[in-house]
Amino acid sequence: LVQLVESGGGSVQAGGSLRLSCVASGFIYSTTSMGWFRQTPGKEREGVVAIDSGGVISYADSVKGRFTASRDNAKNILYLQMNSLKAEDTGVYFCAGHCETFFSGGRCYGDRYQYWGQGTQVTVSS
Repeated sequence: LVQLVESGGGSVQAGGSLRLSCVASGFIYSTTSMGWFRQTPGKEREGVVAIDSGGVISYADSVKGRFTASRDNAKNILYLQMNSLKAEDTGVYFCAGHCETFFSGGRCYGDRYQYWGQGTQVTVSS
């Protein structure tokens, strides 16, 4: 059974930090492409981070310099360290695994990942 379970969300003030975790199971995590997305009501889902199967990490312009993704292949955990948070970072954050298409321009084409977590809420107050 493939599972992606996110945690670490919460409420913080602008300028604060949070670290999200995504625990993966049921597939070969270490060589699988992964991503972080966020969804806010009324807005389209936004890709935040994409990591290809070779471990190359790409960030959305909106989070560059503030967010850092990393992976612990021994523990099958994907992290997202979020610093200098802004109100516009508010949303439900999802991790995703295994791009079903291909990577182009540093992201999974069509954001078509096979596996998705349930999400964790991040709320940033200004």
